[in-house]
Amino acid sequence: MKGLTILLVDDEPLMRLSMVDALEAIGYDVHAAASGTEGIDAIRQKQFDVVITDLRLPGADGLTVLKAAKDKAPETEVVVITAHGSVDTAVGAMKLGAIDYLTKPFQMDELLLIVERISHVVALRRENQDLKAVLEDKFSFGGILGVNSRMRAVLDKIKLVAATDSTVLILGESGTGKELVANAVHQNSPRRDAPLIKVSCAALPETLLEAELFGHEKGAFTGAMRQRRGRFELAHRGTLFLDEIGELSAAVQVKLLRVLQERTFERVGGNDTIDADVRLVCATQKDLRKEVAQGRFREDLFYRLNVVQVIVPPLRERQEDIMVIAEHVLDTCSGKLNKKLRGFSPPARELLLRYSYPGNVRELENVVERAVALGHERDVIQPADLCGFQSCPYLGGPPQDSCGFCSEGLTGGPKKADTALTSLAAAREGFEKEYILSVLERAEGSRTAASKILGLSRKALWEKCKRYGIPSAHRSDEEDE
Repeated sequence: MKGLTILLVDDEPLMRLSMVDALEAIGYDVHAAASGTEGIDAIRQKQFDVVITDLRLPGADGLTVLKAAKDKAPETEVVVITAHGSVDTAVGAMKLGAIDYLTKPFQMDELLLIVERISHVVALRRENQDLKAVLEDKFSFGGILGVNSRMRAVLDKIKLVAATDSTVLILGESGTGKELVANAVHQNSPRRDAPLIKVSCAALPETLLEAELFGHEKGAFTGAMRQRRGRFELAHRGTLFLDEIGELSAAVQVKLLRVLQERTFERVGGNDTIDADVRLVCATQKDLRKEVAQGRFREDLFYRLNVVQVIVPPLRERQEDIMVIAEHVLDTCSGKLNKKLRGFSPPARELLLRYSYPGNVRELENVVERAVALGHERDVIQPADLCGFQSCPYLGGPPQDSCGFCSEGLTGGPKKADTALTSLAAAREGFEKEYILSVLERAEGSRTAASKILGLSRKALWEKCKRYGIPSAHRSDEEDE
């Protein structure tokens, strides 16, 4: 990949010059440093895609350079150069985050091959970052992310209806983001500078909900020690969001219908008529048409509320959005927890995509936040981090009844009561083999690069490849192992 920026740190002038010439001949942008201290200064001043450093250096040693590079930018890939008798030190450098190492003496072609492999990793990362930026710009609105065609239609509808003053009815399962839709409608409406007032109709009993919505006068009922303005008054010239509108009692439905028809109301226990200049947005996970048919919801109120209907699809029906949302939550939570993670491992990605998310986006957000909290600094998130239990199939334990990832995630379907342990083991092995093959293909057969992506040591990957009969595509990899 042309445009790769490389820092080369080596105190031997002839070796340093030879490596610079070889790398620049390919088209890389190479900066050279003659000591560890000089290399660290360069890292502080500029961000590099790749750092190639000798381990034995005057001033700061190569491990210090490695740590400085990773502290500055965890995505920087580091290759260490070591003498033949110091391979253990190189292995220690790999544990600290180095992607590969070279043992002196080495052929220049070996260095160029390693850098070429890294260039593919960097190119993929940049492509993903560019795609993510495009997606967030094109397929997000008011904090709602969606690349799925149905979600794009929802976002388009929100943009259109936000500019109007029409009543909006948002339908969707719990956790799909109905409140986010309400926020987006208000924040992009002409009423954005006025309040957005939210009320959960399911959280309050009928006697309190009426007073909560319309306010009350002093002495209107026992405990009413003073006059209190209701949510309709507080939302004057703004937006009132009524969540779980399907839980309204018959009496409150009548009063709400009058407000929508006449745009006026009275406080509980009062006689003064108050104007209601309010844009109403409602949400429910109930089928209001069935509620009307069964006599639990007024038909005339339903038609007043159902002016513009926005249906938010469940997450299981918009699989394209899962990783978009997961990556966004990962970035957000990593910032809040001040923890640098390197994304999701391929098995973790597959697990996220297999699950059906009965709790929808809210559940996905919670899972990723838990994974960030349990994940290791500068590491990739593994399936066990998503599960969160100390004993789970990904750590060699039994499935946990309360964790869908332990059952449904492994099999790609709902949990079955009589799944044999042998079948589960076979599923796990098939899953591992399939993903190791796919990662090796992306890494052009390099076990070194693949082990880095999978979060495994090269020895562990070699053992798994041997177990599953996966051949190596590179002789150099076989010799290293």
